[in-house]
Amino acid sequence: MCGIAGILEADIARRPDPAVMRSMTRALFRRGPDDEGFFGRDNVALGMRRLAIIDVAGGRQPIANEDGTLWIVFNGEIFNHEELRDGLIRRGHELQTRSDTETILHLFEEEGPRCLDRLRGMFAIAIWNTRRRQLFIARDRLGIKPLHYFWDGRRLVFGSEIKALLRHPAVPAAIDWTAADAFFTYGYIPAPYTIYRDVRQLLPGHYMLADGHGLRQTRYWDLAFGPKLKGSDADFEDELVARLRESVRLRMLSEVPLGAYLSGGIDSGVAVAMMAETSERPVNTFTIGFGGETGNFFDERQLAREVSARLRTHHREFEVQPDVEEALDAALGAFDQPFADDSLVPTHHICRMARSHVTVALTGLGGDEGLAGYERYLGLLLSERVARRPWRWLLKAAAPAVQGLREQRGGHYRVNHLKRFMASATLPPDRRWQGFQAVFSKEGRRSLYQRRIAREIDFDAVDALGHQHFGRCDSDDPLDRALYQDIKMYLPDDILALTDRVGMWHSLELRVPLVDHTLLEFCARLPRRMKIRRGRKKYLLRKAARRFLPPSVVDHRKQGFAAPMAMWLRGPLRDSLERHLSTAAVAAAGVLQPRAVEGLLTAHRDRRSLNDKPLFAILAFQRWLFSRAAVTAEQAPAHPATTAAGVSG
Repeated sequence: MCGIAGILEADIARRPDPAVMRSMTRALFRRGPDDEGFFGRDNVALGMRRLAIIDVAGGRQPIANEDGTLWIVFNGEIFNHEELRDGLIRRGHELQTRSDTETILHLFEEEGPRCLDRLRGMFAIAIWNTRRRQLFIARDRLGIKPLHYFWDGRRLVFGSEIKALLRHPAVPAAIDWTAADAFFTYGYIPAPYTIYRDVRQLLPGHYMLADGHGLRQTRYWDLAFGPKLKGSDADFEDELVARLRESVRLRMLSEVPLGAYLSGGIDSGVAVAMMAETSERPVNTFTIGFGGETGNFFDERQLAREVSARLRTHHREFEVQPDVEEALDAALGAFDQPFADDSLVPTHHICRMARSHVTVALTGLGGDEGLAGYERYLGLLLSERVARRPWRWLLKAAAPAVQGLREQRGGHYRVNHLKRFMASATLPPDRRWQGFQAVFSKEGRRSLYQRRIAREIDFDAVDALGHQHFGRCDSDDPLDRALYQDIKMYLPDDILALTDRVGMWHSLELRVPLVDHTLLEFCARLPRRMKIRRGRKKYLLRKAARRFLPPSVVDHRKQGFAAPMAMWLRGPLRDSLERHLSTAAVAAAGVLQPRAVEGLLTAHRDRRSLNDKPLFAILAFQRWLFSRAAVTAEQAPAHPATTAAGVSG
């Protein structure tokens, strides 16, 4: 696992500044504390930081091919690299290391960009071709590893994290207000946007070629939901288990200590069960719970203990106390732009705990997107029925009464989910799906900003980010379209971004066997009945899990790796919330309408609305805006676009 960065000047007579290249690379220290390496020749410079996992002794980067015509820096892991390496050697290649990095380079030497079809893993790759004077950059299919870039027609600057790009004096720091609105819509910023107007993300499943003639991007992979597979329940169950076993086995390749997160849910439990089958030693497992008055609703420690006892793992626990201010600061510091998934708090704690014992950890992320595990998928299917007459009229008539219901105590979201359902159920399918998961509605966002900011926002472009994915799926089934959109947006830009940034903040490599592209290709083509049946979400995985896990775990309601944020905002985070979201603080930032923010605060305090997600999004944005969380580890030079009260753009 590494962090990579680079500079390409379009003018071959220009030389990148080595000092800038070193500064960019060292901004990525947490991603790779073990080593650093540089390559510079003519109009290109490459840099990397290394967290040594495979070929610890010999895998230093950058790496060249036999004649020095190709040079590579690489972030990630290729889990089938040994098989690929053996084939290269049989075909006459001379490899000097056992690293997956060198395997990629020689495969590219043979096949060019088509080599990406052969790679199974998570990656961001940059290869310089000295003969063609061309830079090849690629990102893995699902977006597990990040890649950001700046291109102004004269130079390309790229890196694993935005903070590296901001070390280059040519990269402006002006805010993209349309991207900021995307953040308040989704709780994260979907690719290709970033919070900065001139910095973009390379889309998952894409590569680009850069040289003196310009920048060209190509999509090399997409997810197909058809034609649907045919078979019995037993056939599908056996196939799923076989694919899970293979995916987990491949991801246990490591020369350093390895463990797993064990949440007490099905996804992580199945992954750990597969690990226990393969490992000669007890698997190191880690879980967390919540202290204070949050009760048992958010705490799955007992279920995790039951799984650990059954699988005989070496188990450790950590309790998150209500005083979460320090954790929130550290977790927000892992991001270079606003991010508002409250799972970042428990993720921070479990990463810190795991890193004191292991360097690599497997997680169960991805099962919900592949096999329909979220409550909103049930809501979508139900809305297909009730959106027709006469239910349509009844829903509209009942909507005002439902919106007036008070929220439940104890962190339950039932009333909140009902309100979302009633507000969106009669809309067209793509807008309905957006309404089920949006932090702020389009109308709410228009009234959220000060006028000068609202004038800079393309609201329709933000909504189109979701609609375009929903409509591009090759299936007419609304469930398939919803899954496709989540796999293209929510998976890479929320939960995988969270996994990567917080894991790397602690120099911990996290692997996601349920986000294996061949596994997701199989899941996508399963018929609907294998995903949701008789109101049971994630039907096939739940059925297969009975082979490995206690019934108490398999039959438990889905909980998710979330924090009791609604309660924290009324309790231990209340002072922080009111300090950062006070009328004076909001007005000083010059972005949001103080009256709109105060209305959200009041409704949340009075339990008229469960506004934890909007308020946490505003809190995260305000903290980012004032602390410059976009530049952490070491402070980058200030840019002219940055001011004390806000950021111009």
